[in-house]
Amino acid sequence: MFIETETTPNPASLKFLPGQQVMVSGTREFASPEAAEASPLAQAIFDTGEVVNVFFGSNFISVTAAPGADWSSLKPQVVAILLDHFVSEAPLFAGGTAAGISVPAEDDLVVEQSADDADIIAQINELLESRVRPAVAGDGGDIQFRGFSDGVVYLTMQGACSGCPSSTATLKHGIEGLLKHYVPEVTEVRAA
Repeated sequence: MFIETETTPNPASLKFLPGQQVMVSGTREFASPEAAEASPLAQAIFDTGEVVNVFFGSNFISVTAAPGADWSSLKPQVVAILLDHFVSEAPLFAGGTAAGISVPAEDDLVVEQSADDADIIAQINELLESRVRPAVAGDGGDIQFRGFSDGVVYLTMQGACSGCPSSTATLKHGIEGLLKHYVPEVTEVRAA
């Protein structure tokens, strides 16, 4: 088995491609060692002591190094952990739970939404799913819709895109421009 790595726009993150499916559906982000307890793989990566974020996508794992960590020594450790995991066909999550799917709950919305905006919200989500999510996944991350109110779309970046120096530019210049073009009711995009 061979694990490829790719750089991401976030200099602190690397994208690891095991050449097979990681998540059957959805994504999962682990932003702390405590959160990683749900996954033996994420926990093993955090156990290196030099990681602050692990993100599972459909066919990749993004790992964000802690400030001051050196990728030249961390990368071989992560590759070894991934190889051990995938060669042994170990479960991704502890106890075979449904913990693998990360779906924003209704209370994760950051604004009260109006039922009158249902069509607009559906258009926004369709554009995010068909045009934005694949591009963001290419950079080792994901994007989550967090609400729409008074022309403002609220989004959260995950994985390698979370905390990336260019994520603000991605939101403001890329995603905002796209949404404004196709959904005239959108006036602004903000990070949530």
